Amino acid sequence: MEVHHHPHVEKKNFKEYFLEFLMIFLAVTMGFIAENIREGITEHHRAEMYAASMIQDLKADTTQLNSYIKYYTFSANYIDTFMNLLAVKDPKNILSGKLYYYGLFGGAHRKFIPNDATLQQMKSSGSLTYFKPQIAKDVAKYDLLCRSIQSYDEMNHNLYVEVRKARAMIFSFRYNEMANDVWQKNMQSPYQARVDSFIQTNPPLLTYDKTLFNEYIELVRSRFIRFYNLNISDSLLNQANLVLNELNKEYK
Repeated sequence: MEVHHHPHVEKKNFKEYFLEFLMIFLAVTMGFIAENIREGITEHHRAEMYAASMIQDLKADTTQLNSYIKYYTFSANYIDTFMNLLAVKDPKNILSGKLYYYGLFGGAHRKFIPNDATLQQMKSSGSLTYFKPQIAKDVAKYDLLCRSIQSYDEMNHNLYVEVRKARAMIFSFRYNEMANDVWQKNMQSPYQARVDSFIQTNPPLLTYDKTLFNEYIELVRSRFIRFYNLNISDSLLNQANLVLNELNKEYK
């Protein structure tokens, strides 16, 4: 009869089991840490690319906003002159060149269109989380202000149409074009004598009816009161500069 010899199995003590467990634990932990570091580097790299693109968008926006604010501030000042003229004198006793030139700006019209391709891409992909929480919060606030000013521009459009209709009841298209031409040339090459020469003329108006003048003034005043009260454009410009500074500081 054969005798079977069982192999001798050496039992491990507690320290050996603990060392094996510790080595496996460390290997898994280091792999987890390495993966997190890799993801962190990838996300930071993506954040840098998004930041660089958004900085260019914001620079374009601030240029547009500065022009937008300058245009409406300029127009509002001329409308103030127009209303002050009619507040103290009958239209028949005012040189119509002044009425044509200053009254022209009731129809001032410009829209702000944000350069938001990068922002919309980040929103749709959830990539705003790549930015630090405070930067992401300020970017979101900028986006909200952009939508607010666009909403204002849309509401203002209907009033703008009514202003143009009221203006057409008072001012001749021919001389309106002449006044606009003077303004355009003066914007390209400032020359006050050109403006002074036009406002000293006396081209005919379609009417001197005070009711029609009053209707025009009320419509124009409504447009510019809303513009000043909302003051969205200044807030938007400040927010754009804030985000620009944060992105430049964080991503060099």
